[in-house]
Amino acid sequence: MRVVLAEDNALLREGLVLLLTSAGHEVAAVAGSGPEILPALLEHRPDAAVLDVRMPPGFRDEGLRAALEAREKIPGLPVLVLSQYVEESYAAELLGGGANGVGYLLKDRVGRVDEFLDALQRVAGGGTALDPEVVTELLTRRKDSPLDQLTPREREVLKLMAEGHDNTTIAGTLVITERSVSKHIGNVFLKLGLPPSDSGHRRVLAVLAYLNNA
Repeated sequence: MRVVLAEDNALLREGLVLLLTSAGHEVAAVAGSGPEILPALLEHRPDAAVLDVRMPPGFRDEGLRAALEAREKIPGLPVLVLSQYVEESYAAELLGGGANGVGYLLKDRVGRVDEFLDALQRVAGGGTALDPEVVTELLTRRKDSPLDQLTPREREVLKLMAEGHDNTTIAGTLVITERSVSKHIGNVFLKLGLPPSDSGHRRVLAVLAYLNNA
C-alpha cells in the first residue's frame, strides 16, 4: 500500500514511517505542515493518507481541511485522520460527506500497532475506522434522541458497527450468533428510522450521519 503521511512531530513522524514500512507499506511522501499536504496527495495519488488533524502553521484543523479538499479532488481517497483528543466536530465533518474510506483515530491508538494497521487496512479498503473513544463520545453526548430507545445490547452492537466491524466480528466480540447480530442491527435501524442495508460501510456511515445530526 502506498501512503502519504502528514505529521508535524518529528519523533512520531519517523515512528510512523518505520511502522508502515516494517508492515510492508510504502511511504510515498511525508508532509510536515498543512500547506504541504494537498500537493503531496495530488502528486502521488496514494492508496491511503494518514493525516494529523492539527498541523502548522496554525495548529488548528489544517490536516482535516486538507483531507476534505483532497477528497473533493480525488474522489474516494481513503483518509485516516489522527487526533490527540476526541473532537466531535472533526469526526462529524469528516463523516459528513457520507463517503466510504474514512477513519478517525486518537494518537494513542497508534501505539497499539495491530489496531492501527488494521484500521488503516479497513480504511484503504473503503471501510470506516472510528476510535472506540470517539464512538463512545458520539453515543453518550446525544440526549433526548431515539438512541434512548435502544436496549443495552443494541447500543453495544451499534458501537461496534460504528467502529467499522462486520457482523462476524461483532458476534465474536459479544459471544452471540451472527443471526442475533442481524436481528439487533435490524432493530437499531428500525428505532433510529434508518433504512436497513446489507452494506457494512454504508450502514455505519448512515448511523453516524444520524448521530452527528441528531
